[in-house]
Amino acid sequence: MTSEAADTVQAAAAVAPSADAGFLQRHGVTIEYILIPSAALIAALALFGGFIALYGKSPLDLYYYMYYGAFGTWFSWQNTLTRAAPLILTALCTALPAQLGMVIIGGEGALLIGALAATSAALALQAMPTLVVQFAMVCAGMAGGGLWILLSGGLRHYRGVNETISSLLLVYIALAILNHLVEGVMRDPASLNKPSTREIGAANMIGSIPGTDVHWGLVFGLIAAIASYVLIYHTTFGFAARVAGGNIRAAKIVGLSVGKLILTICFLAGGCAGIAGMVEVAAVQGRANANLAVGYGFTGILVAFLARQNPLAIIPVAILLGGLNASGGLLQRRLGLPDASVQVLQGIIFISVLASDALYGRIGFLKRKS
Repeated sequence: MTSEAADTVQAAAAVAPSADAGFLQRHGVTIEYILIPSAALIAALALFGGFIALYGKSPLDLYYYMYYGAFGTWFSWQNTLTRAAPLILTALCTALPAQLGMVIIGGEGALLIGALAATSAALALQAMPTLVVQFAMVCAGMAGGGLWILLSGGLRHYRGVNETISSLLLVYIALAILNHLVEGVMRDPASLNKPSTREIGAANMIGSIPGTDVHWGLVFGLIAAIASYVLIYHTTFGFAARVAGGNIRAAKIVGLSVGKLILTICFLAGGCAGIAGMVEVAAVQGRANANLAVGYGFTGILVAFLARQNPLAIIPVAILLGGLNASGGLLQRRLGLPDASVQVLQGIIFISVLASDALYGRIGFLKRKS
């Protein structure tokens, strides 16, 4: 082979790194994080399609209406993005503590407490300028949700209580507090059939992004996800959190303040879910009532697991799951499926994602050669 031909071969290998024999091994972890969740999602859709076939409906029709209801029109896209906004924020409530090896599943409770705190702030400051009220709602929502998840972090650090159990139980406590206040001291006497608080006022609503029907909660979610990514992967605090998440005992030996890391991360995580509650009040409901408890916090857990706890990956996954929720009404109208069909599919996806964890590091052609 001449030197010119050799140079041509080397240049081609540089342009096409996939032709390099070691490319898959070098980037195996990244490929796994994309390939395995995608395969789990496809498997769940195939399994759900099989159930639909037994129900006497066409799986192809199912997939078409799911796509059309989520992304087929501009109206569908707006509906999807509106539903994705709280999912991004509640998913961060699970993803951030996961950096420390904690499994927090109480985003729904933090959302409800954040919504109540934001509503209380708006009602107490109605005489103030709009921007002051809105800023107070954001701060109150974040503080309420943050302190709520901080309870789980504190119980874990100081009393050794399992954070998964405590955060789940706190969801039901938050729901009881919501019902007690909405049906009691905060109830609007004019709300007869559905107990609610008084309205926060049209002037205090945060409205929609200009030119769309998508509320500003989507921007809150995007900013929170990007800021979380920078915090975890590009700051010394985030590096310390990931070190502690890998081995807490080793982190204590090298002098890291594990307790401070746990409490800070839990507050930030709960704050994200609390902002989701504020957005639901200030952009959708206009008041606090039982409609706030629609399961965004629980769906956020699935989003976080599908995204492998990566704050940036949460954004596209939340849009995908938001589209799934947005298509539920169309599936019900066109195929006559029960209203709970979307929840059944989400359950199947969650089981598939959990089962797929066993595949990480075991795909032969992606393993590093020793």
